[in-house]
Amino acid sequence: MSVAESRALALLFGLAPAAGFACACGCGVFDVGTVTMLPSQPGGAVYLEDDYMNQNQNWVGSHAAPASANTDKELQTNFGDLGLDYQFNNDWGATLELPYWDRLFRTDVGTPALPDVTTFRHSAIGDTRLTARYSGFSSDLSTGLTFGLKLPTGDWTYPNFDRDSSIGTGTTDLLLGGYHVGSIGAGPHLKWFAEVLLDRPFNTREGYRPGNEIDAAVGALYDNIALGQVGTLATLLQLIGSDRLHDSGVNADPANSGYHRLLLSPGLEAGFGRWQVYGDAEFRVYHYANAASSVAIEGTQGQLVPAVLFKVMVSYHF
Repeated sequence: MSVAESRALALLFGLAPAAGFACACGCGVFDVGTVTMLPSQPGGAVYLEDDYMNQNQNWVGSHAAPASANTDKELQTNFGDLGLDYQFNNDWGATLELPYWDRLFRTDVGTPALPDVTTFRHSAIGDTRLTARYSGFSSDLSTGLTFGLKLPTGDWTYPNFDRDSSIGTGTTDLLLGGYHVGSIGAGPHLKWFAEVLLDRPFNTREGYRPGNEIDAAVGALYDNIALGQVGTLATLLQLIGSDRLHDSGVNADPANSGYHRLLLSPGLEAGFGRWQVYGDAEFRVYHYANAASSVAIEGTQGQLVPAVLFKVMVSYHF
């Protein structure tokens, strides 16, 4: 495999782990576009990642709604992650992701006549993800399948968080996806890529089951920008789509859960020998949020959504 193809695959798989867990906050979007570093030959990579999302806009359908209609006011999260990716041979690889989240939740715990917006903060281990990768369809590893599990290691019992805002879901989920990387034109440095990932919970835990979620990305990258004598720079532009079904169970809020959305995400990756640094911003293009038909029916209406999401990652290849 050429250096250009290696970097294309690294960009495709390099940077969207931590938030790979199913959650009503919409963090599954970090799972596509760039997932853990995929080597072009046997070997491994370790990485540290921090993703950030501040959900502070109430949304009903495809438009903003009054903040007063939603008892939840803000959900602000740093999705930290320690990851290990290892390619055993040209056909098989595996990834282990160990998350740690810090979450701030502002919600109205009072009554309509006497509102009481209270802030809670909780930091805890998230839901661990273990996935395998098969890339033996072609000699250049350009096409592959991923499959694995999200394990219920995250805390879902913190008393001041709703189940759909808890750090863990309490469920074991199937993770199933696929990807492809191709060239644009005759040169080796301009690439396109596509990826899709399904997250399907197997079970219900204490009256809560998150909705099935599909996230997909398609984009292009260019990886031949020199940074003097010290490294190289790659640029990335991708369109990310998500579709999530309603949550279910007695401790869920089915009416105010589930969504469809599109995000436009520019990104940069700098390579310095065995080290790589990546960052992107994911801007909302379209968002449709399921919502109760009125505040009077459920006492709350809408979902909190972010205007932009951020992702930063540092990785070392060995």
